[in-house]
Amino acid sequence: MNAQAPVASSSATIPTRPLGGSRLDVTALGFGGAPLGDLYAPLDDAAAIATVESALDAGIALVDTSPLYGRGLSEHRIGTALRRRPRSSFVLSTKVGRVYSPAPGGVLRTEGYAGGLPHEGRFDYSYDGAMRSLEQSMLRLGVASVDVALIHDVDPWTHGESAGARQREALAGAYRALAALPAQRVVRAIGIGVNDADACEFFAREAVLDCVMLAGRYSLLEQPALDRFLPLAIERRIGVMLGGVFNSGILATGAIAGARYDYRPAPPDVLHRVAAIDRVCAAHGVALAHAALSFVLGHPAVSSVVLGAVSPDEVRRNAAAFARPVPAALWRDLRSERLLRDDAPTPA
Repeated sequence: MNAQAPVASSSATIPTRPLGGSRLDVTALGFGGAPLGDLYAPLDDAAAIATVESALDAGIALVDTSPLYGRGLSEHRIGTALRRRPRSSFVLSTKVGRVYSPAPGGVLRTEGYAGGLPHEGRFDYSYDGAMRSLEQSMLRLGVASVDVALIHDVDPWTHGESAGARQREALAGAYRALAALPAQRVVRAIGIGVNDADACEFFAREAVLDCVMLAGRYSLLEQPALDRFLPLAIERRIGVMLGGVFNSGILATGAIAGARYDYRPAPPDVLHRVAAIDRVCAAHGVALAHAALSFVLGHPAVSSVVLGAVSPDEVRRNAAAFARPVPAALWRDLRSERLLRDDAPTPA
């Protein structure tokens, strides 16, 4: 690892990769904090904190969160767990773009979280908004700095037709704020966190980024990021952290009744394609979720795959799946059945 990069504990078995051209190395398997904000159901505090601790014990040294996740609750829970560990033993990532205020009259916008804190959020991609957002995050996390700061959800997925205006606001404001912080040792790497490959390409061309968190658009199910963004990431040495590699669940559960795709019930065409992928995986004795995790790590631009979890057992299952190789014949069969693009790199 680089001499100045945070390192995992000596018991770690998870390899590290450079985070693009930054001076950070990250574990190839990261921990995602979205579920710890009570994403689909309220989660016990002790269980949430134990889940983070289990990830660190398993050698996962990249922890990603956001003010969005439970309107600050994920950051509170993660901060509690991290305060028990040496600061040099993990890489901490959070996001800007929203600011929160107490909501004594009740929260009007739950933002998809079943629980969370009694705070109301609003988008703010201005310079001052980014600085306020990051300050709030550091207070919730109990840290004096973060390693990675990402501009969050500045894409059509979140903002629809106003995404272009939001992106210009972010370039003029939030990006300018974050770009000044490495010199002050407040952050070490900056980028964006979005659900859209085209937004990644736009920011990669318009700004100098260390890294990107891309959710859902490079997975075993679909690979639109291969078209333009991932080649550009290699060219510009942008480290790619992947979230949503199970496409909100369907690549973990399979094509079952009620399976989720992009946070909604999966449509028939997605169910059909996933079922076909699952059949090929089963023929090779490989679980669908295992293949989905292994596949995305085959791209040379990918620094880390960030998986959420809500229990220590789930963390341990993710770590165990990460360690098992997948036979090369599986990828060949997926290609022969036109279930995987010919230009998609696969693990060696």
